[in-house]
Amino acid sequence: MNPLLESFTTPFETIPFEKIQEDHFLPAITEALQMARKEVEAIKAHDQDPTFENTLEALEKTGERLSIVRHAFFNLNSADTNEELQKIAREISPLLTEYANDILLDRVLFQRIKTVYDQKDQLVLSAEQATLLDNTYRSFIQNGALLEEEAQEKLRNIDKEKAELGLRFGENVLAENNAFRLVIESEDDLGGLPETIQAAAKQKAQELGISGWVFTLEYPSFIPFMTYADNRTLREEMYQAFMSRGAKGDERDNQEIVLKLVKLRHERARLLGYESHAQFVLQERMAESPEKVMKFLEDLKTRALPAAKKDMEELQKFAETQDGLQEMRSWDHAYYAEKLKKQKFSIDDELLKPYFRLESTLDGVFEVSKRLYGLDFSLNEEIPVYHPDVQAYEVKDEMGEHLAVFYVDLFPRPGKRSGAWMTLFREQSKTEGRDRRPHISIVCNFTRPTAELPSLLTFREVQTLFHEFGHALHGMLAQGKYSSLSGTNVYWDFVELPSQIMENWTYEKEALDIFARHFETQESIPLHLIQKIKESSNFMEGYQTIRQISFGLLDMAWHSGDPTAIENVIEFEVNTMVSTQLYPRMEGTCMSTGFSHIFNGGYSSGYYSYKWAEVLDADAFELFLEKGIFHAETAHSFRDNILSKGGSEHPMVLYKRFRGQEPQVEALLKRSGLISAEA
Repeated sequence: MNPLLESFTTPFETIPFEKIQEDHFLPAITEALQMARKEVEAIKAHDQDPTFENTLEALEKTGERLSIVRHAFFNLNSADTNEELQKIAREISPLLTEYANDILLDRVLFQRIKTVYDQKDQLVLSAEQATLLDNTYRSFIQNGALLEEEAQEKLRNIDKEKAELGLRFGENVLAENNAFRLVIESEDDLGGLPETIQAAAKQKAQELGISGWVFTLEYPSFIPFMTYADNRTLREEMYQAFMSRGAKGDERDNQEIVLKLVKLRHERARLLGYESHAQFVLQERMAESPEKVMKFLEDLKTRALPAAKKDMEELQKFAETQDGLQEMRSWDHAYYAEKLKKQKFSIDDELLKPYFRLESTLDGVFEVSKRLYGLDFSLNEEIPVYHPDVQAYEVKDEMGEHLAVFYVDLFPRPGKRSGAWMTLFREQSKTEGRDRRPHISIVCNFTRPTAELPSLLTFREVQTLFHEFGHALHGMLAQGKYSSLSGTNVYWDFVELPSQIMENWTYEKEALDIFARHFETQESIPLHLIQKIKESSNFMEGYQTIRQISFGLLDMAWHSGDPTAIENVIEFEVNTMVSTQLYPRMEGTCMSTGFSHIFNGGYSSGYYSYKWAEVLDADAFELFLEKGIFHAETAHSFRDNILSKGGSEHPMVLYKRFRGQEPQVEALLKRSGLISAEA
């Protein structure tokens, strides 16, 4: 028997990873697809007239086993992949794309949905039911239900090719990360690097059977090297390797994939009657249109550019005074910014890291969630995990009732893509009187402990942990009826609000006192360091804002126009980013070919949402600051109106229900120091 197709007898029906072999996945997907197709056929063959219950709700319930198998497979392919899993992914992906298209292009099924939709004014539906009806109908329309048969076939082929290209893009980036190693043999080349970073590099070399020290493109290795290494030549080498991923003209090159993807996306949008891929995507976003996104980004750019130029002038003057450096380049920025920050604020990451032991910080984020929402996390070693690094927790609510399963996967490894993300293995839903609680996971890439030291986090990594945990809360606290509207299944430019607002607690003394303790002395983080953290929070904010805006503008450039005439990825990117370019470009580098967010991560025409959500979170957190960061009534309102509601209603309706007003951009500008707090 295939364990993926059996009833799980594990705690909370979690996936029995210890029983699953790689060769189980393809047969399980194939069988689950057949099961789902039979469920859809039963809806189509129903002998009664279409109703909300026998059509919309019935369709919502189809494919439960398929969802479980699919989540299990693709999460492993992101967090613990190998060549065999990648090969299986290339077989599975087109099958899933074909299935999705078979559903969305089924004329009989669509007619049943349309019949119900046309009667919606006469139906008595809850807000969540009305949203499900609207979303389902619109999804069919936007995926070709009204197209002629020939156009539908064309759309099928486009979707299949897009899926294959996205997989290849991600595989190439992962392969590029794994292929590069900076091997240092002389201690002289380690100048400036903290002992903790040197120890991690020494351990990496030992794991690889290499003498000396090894640095990689994984964030816990790359970021500290760029921040602290005195050897400018080696910093340049690291930067070149990172920024040229997928752009070397070899077997891992992504340039042709980028061109094909943007052209296929545009062709698909045109086929459906939209002017561009961005216009298609933004129909279901708070921003609503490419024009509104561009105005948002351009307005922020206008506000931030003077501050960014001021930041650059200050940093250049500092580098010149310190080392006589006449012209700073991109690979110098983090190095000199860290030194200037230390000079101005008497603070740096190495001073803070001893207070942020990973285990203590994780306990801290658990305690913050307990004080806000009454949650309790207990490690449960009976829950199977997919890798020894992973820990599984049972989550209970304030009444002691089971709320969720929470997986934590925090360290880098060769089969794991870089960055940090929240995902899930089972979505929350309510069916037949049963509340199926979710199985949520966060995946990060923090520095592993060594024989001498525990894993100590930079302050930015502390924020990353809180950020991903905010996403996890959105999933764990879900109280929806329908899985497609539950948890993080919200508009893409709303999904970052729960995550980004959590970062605010990392600046507050009342929260830091919970967990920020020196790993050796257990001394609480001193008040003067907390003050320094807050004082330095806007350091280089102009530069950082322009950097984020440049990524958003690059995304929109690829997707808001007609890309058919674009022939050269690097040339197009250079021309696009000229208005936000703060350093001279290094020859041979390319952002787009490693830009996984938009070419393999669902953020196409959506990268702006990080800044968009910053407006939401700055505005929302002002209420917590006014009432108290652990104010029970405010926290309960945020949980009840935002975190538990998922996508059951329009996000602006939910936001105004919590905040009593639309979000104000001035809140972000004030927090960022781009306008005065009195403005």
